[in-house]
Amino acid sequence: MIEGSFSKALFFGVIAEDLIFPYPLLADPERERVQTLVHVISRLADSEIDSERIDRDAQLSPELLVSLKELGLFGTGLPVSHGGMGLTCMGYTRVLEELGAADPSVALSVFASESLAARTIQQFGSPELKQRYLPKLASGERLGAFALAEEGSGSDASAMRTLLSAKGDGYSLSGEKRWVTGGNLADIFVVFARTSAPHTGNKPNMTAVVVERGPGVATGDDHDKLGLRGAGMCDLRLADVALDQGAILGEPGKGHAIAMEVLSAARVPLSGVFLGMCRKVVGESVRWVQERYSFGRSIGEFSIIKDKIARMLSDTFAIESMVHLTAGLVDQHIEDYSLESSMCRVAGSEALWRVVGDAVSLAGGSAYVRPHAFERYLRDARGSFVIDGTNEILRCFIALSGMHGPGKKRSEVVGAMREPVKGFGLLRDFAVRKVKETFRRERLSRAHPLLGREAVAFEEATDAFQQAVDRALTEHGTEIAEMQYVQLRIANAAIDLYALAACIARTSRAIQQRGEEGARRELDMTSMFSRAAILRIRGNLNKLDNNDDELRKLIASRAYEDNGYPFDVL
Repeated sequence: MIEGSFSKALFFGVIAEDLIFPYPLLADPERERVQTLVHVISRLADSEIDSERIDRDAQLSPELLVSLKELGLFGTGLPVSHGGMGLTCMGYTRVLEELGAADPSVALSVFASESLAARTIQQFGSPELKQRYLPKLASGERLGAFALAEEGSGSDASAMRTLLSAKGDGYSLSGEKRWVTGGNLADIFVVFARTSAPHTGNKPNMTAVVVERGPGVATGDDHDKLGLRGAGMCDLRLADVALDQGAILGEPGKGHAIAMEVLSAARVPLSGVFLGMCRKVVGESVRWVQERYSFGRSIGEFSIIKDKIARMLSDTFAIESMVHLTAGLVDQHIEDYSLESSMCRVAGSEALWRVVGDAVSLAGGSAYVRPHAFERYLRDARGSFVIDGTNEILRCFIALSGMHGPGKKRSEVVGAMREPVKGFGLLRDFAVRKVKETFRRERLSRAHPLLGREAVAFEEATDAFQQAVDRALTEHGTEIAEMQYVQLRIANAAIDLYALAACIARTSRAIQQRGEEGARRELDMTSMFSRAAILRIRGNLNKLDNNDDELRKLIASRAYEDNGYPFDVL
């Protein structure tokens, strides 16, 4: 296990470049295996995946499910010892990326069973649970689902109502879960329940259990969703379900930590699904603008069209760089990649939304008419914002988790100031660090010299970011947890910093492998993304001090009083 987090280090103003250089690549023989799987999925997409039908019927056909199972696609990332293919996170993410390009509903159906249900059992199940369930989940003989969310709880786990209570030598489970992806296809459910009475504001004593479809277990009809319609999502009702002691996953009472760890890991391949969708939409948009003619030439020749295409490529390149770098961190057994995976998830969903939005603009009126695929892409893309929690909550997590370390260090220094003799060593270290911050900036020394301008921009932005974090903690102290505008801007800046670092690391490796001209496309992509990212970082950091936050809150409060929009010209 390697200690440290590249993104968390940025909050201290530290560039932990050894964690991201050299940029990770798939090695043989796994690379060849993944290439084979990519070709297999591409052929499957051409022959059996009818996205229009999937969207219309709001389900995957039984024939398609059989094909997915026969190809072993429900177990590509599960260990060979339990019937899977044993791919690394990088390999598995690339497979999910290809499935996302083929059809996101197909990808999410595979993702829900493998990345959520099966991975929870793999990581936290007893040897008996692993042996009982993983081979069948890997083969697709049985599918799994992950049941965490509930009506009214949203992102607040303290509002959870599903209750696991002791009964005889085992347990009784009762409650209702909502928005269970793949629930109607599943036979095996990973369910999270509280073992203490509901009390708003307090974290529940939560436990994870494995539940098989059987007496007391019922699923409702799939919800009629806006997009991602083929990835069924239903309610799960649990009525006095009898469970034995062996159904517990991990330690009793540690369910919240288990859920957060599983979701953190799952966000990497999930972001791969978004990436695959981006790649597909970019390809179709490029072909569209070359085939459509206006004023005697293809519309792709017009500068304003080229601007959109360039932006779509830049967004996709940055997300691809982030996602595969993060997958590489997972494979290196980095101790903590929770920030990086959350950044991929937020940036990936929002890049997809921008890419699809540009594609719809390029297609004009045709994009609004069925069966043109772009209107479906738009609906599917919107679903990416809420699959595992909202982007707003994830931004709060990124900011608060990142600032936890600097905040803790600051509180230690304040404590040492109260007892200067006992805290002499800590105060000395703090003073030395402050002197270093004043006279020496952290360097991105492993970036290729051809990326010197981008590396310096990254270094300067990291320095400004650390100072902004320091000012925010000084100004708000423990109240930082309530300062959501601050959290939003800190998170946005951190995401752009990580994305830029990923692009620089990736392009540096490309230059080393293929030379300047061979890596010309990566160089240009990184240059374009760097300019835009630095402007966004500066804007977010400037708004920490120069903003109209209080005015916005006042306007919103008045809207609540007025119960809507209060103006009329009559």
